[in-house]
Amino acid sequence: MAKLTEQDILQWNGPEDDYMNADHLAFFRDLLVKMQEELIENATMTAGHLQEHESAPDPADRATQEEEYALELRTRDRERKLLAKVQATIRRIDEGDYGYCDDTGEPIGLKRLLARPTATLSVEAQERRERMKKQFAD
Repeated sequence: MAKLTEQDILQWNGPEDDYMNADHLAFFRDLLVKMQEELIENATMTAGHLQEHESAPDPADRATQEEEYALELRTRDRERKLLAKVQATIRRIDEGDYGYCDDTGEPIGLKRLLARPTATLSVEAQERRERMKKQFAD
């Protein structure tokens, strides 16, 4: 079969036992590998950009420049954490565990995975965890 598209994933209405078939896994693996490549490219560009850093002589310009760099570093830190999740998710695909809820073992759902390819919980399990967190925080 030809490679699946995002539209194919959104419109899939096959039997439950065909969930996460080889075509689905190949689609999500490709999606995650592209995400991984983009995150690594961003990190490489940031490293090069920060090495080119020239300090501005004017204190106001220097403060603005430092704030911009701090923002860029925070963004890259978030991306570094996302990269670890993406790589763990690719391993889950390779191990045959992808697409199923860590709490219940039920299918997470193609639409949820399309929106958040690194999801490890179904919507219901995620909401349950968030409610429990809120109860303990109150």
